[in-house]
Amino acid sequence: MRDFYEVLGVSKSASLNEIKTAYRKQALKWHPDRNKNTDATEKFKEINKAYEILSDPQKKQAYDQYGHAAFDRNGGNRSNSYQQGPFSYTYSTSGGGSPFADFDFGGGFDPFDIFEQFFGGSSPFGGTRRKTQRREIYETTITFDEAVAGVEKETVIKGQKKTIKIPAGVDDGNRIRFSDFDLQVRVKPHAFFKREGQDVYFEKDISYPLAVIGGVVKVPTIRGEIQLRIRPGTQPGTAVRLRGEGIPYPQSAKKGDMYVVYKIKIPERINSHVKKLLEELKEELG
Repeated sequence: MRDFYEVLGVSKSASLNEIKTAYRKQALKWHPDRNKNTDATEKFKEINKAYEILSDPQKKQAYDQYGHAAFDRNGGNRSNSYQQGPFSYTYSTSGGGSPFADFDFGGGFDPFDIFEQFFGGSSPFGGTRRKTQRREIYETTITFDEAVAGVEKETVIKGQKKTIKIPAGVDDGNRIRFSDFDLQVRVKPHAFFKREGQDVYFEKDISYPLAVIGGVVKVPTIRGEIQLRIRPGTQPGTAVRLRGEGIPYPQSAKKGDMYVVYKIKIPERINSHVKKLLEELKEELG
């Protein structure tokens, strides 16, 4: 199977807009109604599959780490299933298996859906699109902290009261598959933490003197407050990476990272004494 970035003709650092633009270009080029090559249909499917993965932050992150294996639930490995409450899990037992193998990230991708979303119109393969029975989808909203740690929610599904266990690490938009329905998870944004996949970002304001001479600051993390040492000469936008201090991957011991990004806080007003000191510093630094 070809590399998905190669299929769309983009680099690994491509933005979502660049990925969408590349997809439109390739999809139009290989649309079977426009391209009469014998392999147009297969290439069109390949393009849609690449877009499905690279346009989804969670799936893209999994692909970047594990390649195609992140989405291969079989691949010669022994698969197992078990029931836990309302959940039905599937997992693979193989050395170094993907931590994503036992968590449903939404699945059910249909190239017709994405093509119609971008271009409108009917099936690019001709004929009538076959309708399939869709599962019932319910939605629940949880806080940022609940998404990090996991949470149990009591709800009524199809007239029955159920306790639903949401695993740690879910992200906004994730869909969890139960035995007879799907649950769409919505995560409220945090007041100051920003999330990208399983990584967490926090912007820390530091004073100009602290950036110049260095020192120690207190920084909140998703697991509590820590102290970080500021190096002398720290520049605006400097990021400190805290390995393993991010959000856990669903059903895995692996965690993302946390990044502390320093912002230099410049006072809007200063008194005459401070102004004089800054002028002396300006002369000293040339």
